[in-house]
Amino acid sequence: MVADAQDAKRGDGVEETAAQWMRSSRNCAQAVFAALCEAHHLQGGAVLKALTPFPGLALRGETCGAVTGALMALGLVYGREDMSDWRAYLRSIPPARRFCAQFAAEHGGTACREILQAKLGRSYDLASKGELMKYAADGGPGACAGVVASAARIASKLINGKAGHEAR
Repeated sequence: MVADAQDAKRGDGVEETAAQWMRSSRNCAQAVFAALCEAHHLQGGAVLKALTPFPGLALRGETCGAVTGALMALGLVYGREDMSDWRAYLRSIPPARRFCAQFAAEHGGTACREILQAKLGRSYDLASKGELMKYAADGGPGACAGVVASAARIASKLINGKAGHEAR
């Protein structure tokens, strides 16, 4: 029971923290990852830096950075350290797939262009200054802060689930 109470508290505020990081950094991948690292005491400094070009996979409208950042954090928790450990690899896939399925159900997909279409009624070429300005005028940063908060919440629950199972 003590472990359950600790699990419930772990990750408190992760949605707000992720949304704040998104507003200040304008980087969905780093925002989710930083919030999860902070909430769950994960070590990920080099990964945080490496996630810099990941929003929409280099602003190409592909995999949402919130997905990438969350999957990186889940990899720190569920991943393997020995690359020949096939069983550990296989154990890491179900939480990643659960994350992707829930995220897609909430946001209309895992690709940046799909999410922007669902949230704002159209997709944008965020590498274009004109399109970026239109995205901002249409409320994109606020919509994406909500997506980032959701990704952090979903991943945090999966991380808490691992901690709860290990404590039992």
